[in-house]
Amino acid sequence: MNQHQVITYYDAKLSVKDFARLSDFIYSRYGIKMPEAKHIMLQSRLQKRLRALQIPSFEQYVDFVFSPEGANEIVHMMDVVSTNKTDFFRESQHFDFLTQSVLPELFEQERQSVIKVWSAGCSSGEEPYTLAMVISEYISKHRGCDFSILGSDLSTIVLEKAVTAIYPEDRVDIIPLDLKKKYLLRSKDRTHPTVRIVPELRAKASFMRLNFMDDSYSAPSNFDIIFCRNVLIYFDRPTQEKVINKLCRHLRPGGYFFLGHSESVTGINVPLKQIMPTVFKLIN
Repeated sequence: MNQHQVITYYDAKLSVKDFARLSDFIYSRYGIKMPEAKHIMLQSRLQKRLRALQIPSFEQYVDFVFSPEGANEIVHMMDVVSTNKTDFFRESQHFDFLTQSVLPELFEQERQSVIKVWSAGCSSGEEPYTLAMVISEYISKHRGCDFSILGSDLSTIVLEKAVTAIYPEDRVDIIPLDLKKKYLLRSKDRTHPTVRIVPELRAKASFMRLNFMDDSYSAPSNFDIIFCRNVLIYFDRPTQEKVINKLCRHLRPGGYFFLGHSESVTGINVPLKQIMPTVFKLIN
């Protein structure tokens, strides 16, 4: 590839017409809103796909995406389009509520030996592994029980990171020191310091790719807890209602449903009763 080609890829412009084609498709297939305000963002994120495929213009790229040969490219396109902001112990009050209220309730019910949790929109794994630490800590201080965690996301890139469970050291600063010592392994390479979740916790988590816009989900049923936080903000209200109702089909009666701090179920028809802000129970 010569210098002129590289400049061509960097300078490629996404026309209004091609932006509309892509944004309409992304909304209809994946439910993600792409208003005109995101035109430049979409153009910038997709330029790396033009370079990877050596396609010099967005017009040719869009034609390729919608061709029979471009079916696999849709997965790669959505990997760069989807937003995957996350942190360990993000919105920590939810994990405090788990320890103080939800887990004691589940233990008292003596309904099953395995607590089942779904992190829907798990990104690169910080949320499911935080859940694994919190539940593991609770179980270690109380009578025996086991747990399993499912993480799902649209992006294959972040799911690969979640499975690997390796993070830069600065990403885990927020984790309490005692939990770091117990659940993280430090790399020997101190020039690029990383940590990895211990095998015992990794064994509790499984991951799958999932599109919230599918008519039904291939996830198991009867989860005790579903976390779906800071995902629905990318959907309009009708889509939010549909997604929550589909997720609730996989939650046992009386199970807990957690939303992000900027999300709500106000004005939509879902079978949830609010327990505290952004925490709900499935109505029996």
